Amino acid sequence: MNWLKANLLIITFLLVLEVVSQIPRDTSYTVQSTVKKVAKYYPDLKVEGVLPAHPYSVETRSFIEYKNLGYRTLTANMFLPKGEGRKPAVLLIHGGGWRAGAPDLMTPLAEQVAAAGYVVLVPEYRLSLEAKYPAGKDDLIDAIEWLKNQSSTFQIDTTKIAVMGCSAGGQLAALIGTKYPVQAIVDVDGVLAFKHPDSQEGTVAAQWLGGTYEMVPQIWEEASALTHVSAETPPTLFLASKYPRFLAGRQEYMKVLQDAGTYAEVQFLEDAPHSFWLLTPWFEQTLNYILEFLNKTLITSN
Repeated sequence: MNWLKANLLIITFLLVLEVVSQIPRDTSYTVQSTVKKVAKYYPDLKVEGVLPAHPYSVETRSFIEYKNLGYRTLTANMFLPKGEGRKPAVLLIHGGGWRAGAPDLMTPLAEQVAAAGYVVLVPEYRLSLEAKYPAGKDDLIDAIEWLKNQSSTFQIDTTKIAVMGCSAGGQLAALIGTKYPVQAIVDVDGVLAFKHPDSQEGTVAAQWLGGTYEMVPQIWEEASALTHVSAETPPTLFLASKYPRFLAGRQEYMKVLQDAGTYAEVQFLEDAPHSFWLLTPWFEQTLNYILEFLNKTLITSN
């Protein structure tokens, strides 16, 4: 009987492995591909400086399961600051056009933010080649719920949670922050409105949202943070490259917050390419803006 159970477990594992291996993946978005894409325009570009400055002050835990989909699990990388007492937390979302990218892209930034005293969770989530919107968004909300449920284990202050993302991750951070109760939003070059005079979203967005605007206009609107921003939206920081299309809807969004008396900030990184947060010299600027904002909204504001 034990032999039979063992064989059934092995067969089940192999079947799950086969299903997972058949999930299409786009591996085109990496630090190396980003450097190759922009290096000819920036001769002084470096990636050497994007390294952890405090390797001994942060504990890293990789591939923590936070959600079981049945046919596979979703995992996250966690970065824990040393020290006693409950700490604020940050959900950090990778970008990649909603179809590429991985949590490892965010490791340098996650390490630095954790070294400053924040628990940082960087989850994987379902991308457009695996599942259409809102699957990925729902995964990320479940990641926040997982963080809250693990608050005693990891000494998390659940009243001080920020959601932050870069590019497509920034779009998701803003969307989640306008619909779900968190205390701060950081949107790094992520769109706020899929359909907007300043936006240029097309094929990639259509793949993520399950159709073009003409086909599914209600989904394009529902997936836009600008649709949901209100007086209840928490303080928000925008970090922007030199490409205005990534901040489509920002002025309207900020006006809602300012009219409500809620703190809103935008910082433009001079002549910065998209994906500037992966590269030196913009990495340090990005980090400084983020930490100043998080300290202001999650720590010194209370």
